[in-house]
Amino acid sequence: MALREIRKAGDPVLNKVCKPVKEITPRIKELIDDMFDTMYEGMGVGLAAPQVGILKRIVVMDVDDGNQYVMINPEIIETRGSQTGDEGCLSVPGYSGTVTRPAYVKVRAYDEDMELYEIEAEDLLARCIMHECDHLDGHLYTEKVEGELTRAEND
Repeated sequence: MALREIRKAGDPVLNKVCKPVKEITPRIKELIDDMFDTMYEGMGVGLAAPQVGILKRIVVMDVDDGNQYVMINPEIIETRGSQTGDEGCLSVPGYSGTVTRPAYVKVRAYDEDMELYEIEAEDLLARCIMHECDHLDGHLYTEKVEGELTRAEND
């Protein structure tokens, strides 16, 4: 396991649509492990593969609910409601902004063993899933910010 460089806003890789994963290889497993390490080092709750320069549809998340989530080729199949709150991003360090997202999402994805599963999420996990899935389609949360980005006070 190793830390990978997090790509920052302005890097063209962050604006590209990612390709589906067709099979799990040792390199994909290593990437997933590295993504968790990189996410934890950056004190984030989610990380998408393009944020470390890999154009694959892979997301890792840990929102402090006792679970680590790996989503490969995630597909959002249902959303409802709305929630508005602050978001930040490891690719936009030192800033946050107010974003409205669905309050509930249902997602179909593959796990690290390419086993298909569905998950229903609310609150922070729903927000995180939507944020990370945006990365897979070449979008940053800054495109959805209501008002201005704010600079973190501790930076």
